[in-house]
Amino acid sequence: MRNNEIIPYIEMCQTEGVSLQRGMNYQLGKSYSVILMSLRRNAPYNDALQENGTVLIYEGHDASRRPGVDVKTIDQPMKTSSGTLTQNGLFFTAAQDYKGGQRAAEKVRVYEKIHSGIWSNNGLFELIDAWISSDSIRNVFKFKLRLADNLGDLSIQTIRELEPSRIIPSSVKLEVWTRDRGKCVQCGKNTELHFDHVIPFSKGGTSLLANNIQLLCARHNLAKKDNIE
Repeated sequence: MRNNEIIPYIEMCQTEGVSLQRGMNYQLGKSYSVILMSLRRNAPYNDALQENGTVLIYEGHDASRRPGVDVKTIDQPMKTSSGTLTQNGLFFTAAQDYKGGQRAAEKVRVYEKIHSGIWSNNGLFELIDAWISSDSIRNVFKFKLRLADNLGDLSIQTIRELEPSRIIPSSVKLEVWTRDRGKCVQCGKNTELHFDHVIPFSKGGTSLLANNIQLLCARHNLAKKDNIE
């Protein structure tokens, strides 16, 4: 799977070999973890992309819902009621261990929700920091992830699949998806889509403007490669 590839939810789950029901998924039995993010209006968490999409500030997740309790008013939990680490706790511990020189940075594959049932592979990031922040009502976890430029000891196949590239900002993706009506601009196909740079990033093209991004199906994306049309 390539960065900026657009996939349906079911295909995303098939790729990871698990039904992704939660946003934070620490070490799914592979050489990386998985998180799901959304910058769409009314998204439940305050995620943010910075530095032209190469840095992600990801908000931790709330406690499990319970009758009569607004989980948005209570601190995000480090541990469960039985004392085991939550997903927040697992990612937080990994980040602190990395900062303390006790381990390499955790590799994290990031998927972004573009539309109902439609996701984009944002690529492979490294978890490099974590802290607890007050939002004036409660304490929440914040995780800092940097687009990976060193893929460490991942398998050759995984490296090929997750080769890093500049991330297209969410606002641009949403604008392009709406403008191109969720279809390849060349043939109108609405499956196996990719966000493609009209002028390739390697040739100076920008990821920040919608007029340099288009939707292409896998066939036309492969045919174009790094050529300027």
